[in-house]
Amino acid sequence: MLFDAILKPARAVTLCTLTFGLAGCASEPPGQPSFYQSMATANAKVDAKAAASMISGYRRNNGLGLVALDDQLMRMAEEQARAMASKNRFEHDAAGPFQQRIKRSGYDAKVAVENIGAGYHTLAEAFSGWRDSPPHRANMLHSGVTKMGIAAVYSPGSKYKVFWALILAAPDGRRG
Repeated sequence: MLFDAILKPARAVTLCTLTFGLAGCASEPPGQPSFYQSMATANAKVDAKAAASMISGYRRNNGLGLVALDDQLMRMAEEQARAMASKNRFEHDAAGPFQQRIKRSGYDAKVAVENIGAGYHTLAEAFSGWRDSPPHRANMLHSGVTKMGIAAVYSPGSKYKVFWALILAAPDGRRG
């Protein structure tokens, strides 16, 4: 009896969810949201727009401004993630010290911070890992950043399989 009482409400919720979900099926894109798609495949590419939306939403929930994608920061994040993957090393200096990489790129940053990750197969996992780590959370919630770049690189022969780099920055509008 108790089992039936517990199970029936669960069924009702499931049916309601399915009923509402089916009503909107025609307008829903097929497949799962991009932030749940595995990056542990040869042709996987992180959905940078979804990442910017996710990070911007997190910042907004914490009283901060949004971040926008930046092509130069995207290239820098890709370079860092590829360097970690090719060296099979999970470290900030894989492509060189962060401040040197910023200078080398020509990005005129007022502020720049970096999060790296390894072993997370989805954007959702990487974001959750960063959110749950105080220094990485502080980077995502840095009040001065306005731009971002993100990359995930698959390395099938490595222990981690997927290497991540997220760079958040603000250009120095006073210069150049």
